[in-house]
Amino acid sequence: MSTALQWFKSTYSGSEGGECLEVAVCPHTIHIRDSKNPEETGPTLRLTPTTWAAFTASLR
Repeated sequence: MSTALQWFKSTYSGSEGGECLEVAVCPHTIHIRDSKNPEETGPTLRLTPTTWAAFTASLR
């Protein structure tokens, strides 16, 4: 049995649209998608939590 991913946008994302990413966090995978293409069949990027942490740390 699979459960649906719980997607969320950054608190830095505005309501006016534009370039936003949505993220869904699972124990062993971080899922990332374009908020303009939120369909279940749309492309997603999947990262390990370690890779996600390194990526977000590099943005600071």
